[in-house]
Amino acid sequence: MDQGAPNGGIAGVGKRTAASRSVLAALFLASLKLLVGIGTGSLGILSEAANSGLDVLAAGIIFFTVWVSDKPADANHPYGHQKVENFAAFLQTGLVFATCLWIVVAALRRLLFVPVEVEVNIWAVGVMMISIAVSWFRARELERVAREHRSQALESHALNYRLDIWSAAVVLFGLVMLWAGERWGISGMQVADPAAALIVVGFVVYHSALLGLKTMDALLDAAPPGLPAQVAQVVNGVDGVVACERVRVRHAGNMFFVDLKIAVDRRIVFDHVPAILNAVRSRISEILPGADILIHTEPHLPSEEGLFEKVRGIARRSNLAVHDLLVHEVEGQLTLDLHLEVDEELNLDQAHDRANLLERQIFEEAPEIAAINIHIEGEGAHIDADEMSLERRRQMADALREVATEVPDILDCHDIAIREINQKIYVSCHCLLDGSLPITRVHDRTVELEALFRKTFPAIHKVTIHTEPESERGVANPPIRDLAGPPADSR
Repeated sequence: MDQGAPNGGIAGVGKRTAASRSVLAALFLASLKLLVGIGTGSLGILSEAANSGLDVLAAGIIFFTVWVSDKPADANHPYGHQKVENFAAFLQTGLVFATCLWIVVAALRRLLFVPVEVEVNIWAVGVMMISIAVSWFRARELERVAREHRSQALESHALNYRLDIWSAAVVLFGLVMLWAGERWGISGMQVADPAAALIVVGFVVYHSALLGLKTMDALLDAAPPGLPAQVAQVVNGVDGVVACERVRVRHAGNMFFVDLKIAVDRRIVFDHVPAILNAVRSRISEILPGADILIHTEPHLPSEEGLFEKVRGIARRSNLAVHDLLVHEVEGQLTLDLHLEVDEELNLDQAHDRANLLERQIFEEAPEIAAINIHIEGEGAHIDADEMSLERRRQMADALREVATEVPDILDCHDIAIREINQKIYVSCHCLLDGSLPITRVHDRTVELEALFRKTFPAIHKVTIHTEPESERGVANPPIRDLAGPPADSR
């Protein structure tokens, strides 16, 4: 399972530094706006002061949030603490709505019942200009840090400062309209200040509602829109993946958690599956950097899979090696013969248990087979020294070359290698045949040659014959050690 990007450390310091600066900036702006708002009586500035006061609380929550979210996963929180960022953003949204409700009530009261005289002076204008400048710088830093560390809490706080810029601009516009009304005697401009406050509320409520919905989705583990389909698309493009059957994606703080199930061709060797999984993780990480990825694999049965491939697949799943499969029909029923390779250190009881296990699995998955005959043999696991003398090897090689001339279709027999290991003789050779011959006929000829070799030297334990088309005559082969020596008549 992929682990997400490491928490804490430099990343945590960067986020906490940005959050602490936001606390100081919000305190400064809230104090300044409150003093000027009380002095001028401007509801727009007072609403801005309340908004900045809320920013102080929000910044404090964000500072605490990034400190907690940077803690590593533990036994009680195996998925980490990142979701606290989503919870903090949800709390911030609730505070914003509460403040907006207060501003709406106060604005309607001034518009409909108790008008208040607002004094427009340089302080009122200056504080809003300062608010716009500070909010712009804070929003830029928070957005940069949020992008670097994928922090939803800092992203929401940056959005809050962006809204402060717009709200301050609207309040500034209301003050300018009041000044214009007083300067040129335009009536009705008294409503500009509470109207500006209502416009600020509209901005804040709209964007806060979007943020609230986003945080609710994260808290309820809602799938990010379009993301599961995007993950499935890139996974289906990985070589070796037959199908991406299920994708679940959830978002917690700055982390994405991906849980998916893929189908792989069951004919693939098990050792190759980790490479496929690594490729899947790599492709997902391209669109979700640092995601925590859990992949379930299921074997896929190809619709066109034949009986032989099915049997081999059954053996592979049990980490068993089989060869020389033969299926023949007797009185309308299929009989399967095969060779099973087992560790040569096993005794007969242990080897027979493995054969019985394989037999049961084949009967379960291939009910068309009525009988199974399994030949058990040891698989090579040791490297042993050759015990045969060079003279004896040359004599046997000469005799085997002569024997090979008796088999039809074999044009040449060369590269004869003879070894004697643990008093057992092993023979290998290369044979040239007409390249247009059917492979079944070629196999028959190698069987004939093997039988003649064993008849000539009954002590031969195993024969390996490599067949080549006649077109390979004269083509340089990779150098091999001569284990037979040149024919006797060439010495």
